Amino acid sequence: MGDTLKKVRLAAVQAASVILDRDATVDKACRMIREAGANGAALIGFPEGFIPAHPSWYTVCPATGKTSLGLAKRLFQNAVVIPSDATERLGAACRDARITAVIGVCEKRPDTTGTMFNTQLYIGPDGRVLGKHQKLVATVGERLVHTGGWGDTLKAYNAPFGAVSGLICGENSNPLAAYVMMTMHPVVHVAAWPAFFTPAQVMAESIVAVTRGLAISMGCFIVNATGVLDDATIAAYDPAPEERAFLERIKGRGHASVIAPSGQVVAGPLDGGEGILYADVDLNDVLIPKLMHDYTGHYNRLDIFSLQVNTTAPSAVAYVDASAAGAGTPVS
Repeated sequence: MGDTLKKVRLAAVQAASVILDRDATVDKACRMIREAGANGAALIGFPEGFIPAHPSWYTVCPATGKTSLGLAKRLFQNAVVIPSDATERLGAACRDARITAVIGVCEKRPDTTGTMFNTQLYIGPDGRVLGKHQKLVATVGERLVHTGGWGDTLKAYNAPFGAVSGLICGENSNPLAAYVMMTMHPVVHVAAWPAFFTPAQVMAESIVAVTRGLAISMGCFIVNATGVLDDATIAAYDPAPEERAFLERIKGRGHASVIAPSGQVVAGPLDGGEGILYADVDLNDVLIPKLMHDYTGHYNRLDIFSLQVNTTAPSAVAYVDASAAGAGTPVS
């Protein structure tokens, strides 16, 4: 038979967070993980910042106004520490469902009171945390609450059916980030998206334009997982009339889909509202496109092009032990 790849079912989540409620949103994610597993999915991808929410309020609320400041405080209070009880519960759901999950979370460092990351958390079917990817550059209003990640989390992780990579929202348009992921030969890539961008950009068209090209260049399947705007979120934003009208127009819309390595949309977009989109795929379909155009292999000129990636995460402070350097006792 040779080294044949598997046929698997992929699942893309299209859902709203339980706005800024970590425990309730973890519960919701666990229900969806178990539902996807019961329906035979081998992988499930979640939207950007699903737990506890994406800070989309900066699109429609003044950054230093009372509403934004209050929501930002709640975001930190409900952000996810990796590992923690929240990740243990998610891991238990993955273990029960025998599924690999890529979950968008707002991540905070343990025992700190500031600075968060926009993160994709990878959990294997044994319930173990495989790793994480932190968004390299926070986009627009996200920069008020998120710092950028570093090259130490720019990597793919092994699932039972092959390598899985992921990027968050605008990162999927970043050719250098995508190229790094290509070097790890993922068979599935999870693209995580929020519920909406801005009134100036049509989200559905952007997602399709970006990820059809990404599927072709990466030579793998793309799972587009997207958020959904609901009434509770609009109420929490308490927007002005003009912004409320925009939010009401896009409420309930989602754009989950699955793209083949050929660039063809093989599932979706999912009709409006919440749900899980499924696609049955043959992972052997990645082989011919890669045999034709392997951009990190024979369809590249490595003697001409090179890319350097810094995989070291910097420290906020470096302590120097003066005594170790042979310094004398300080004069009082």
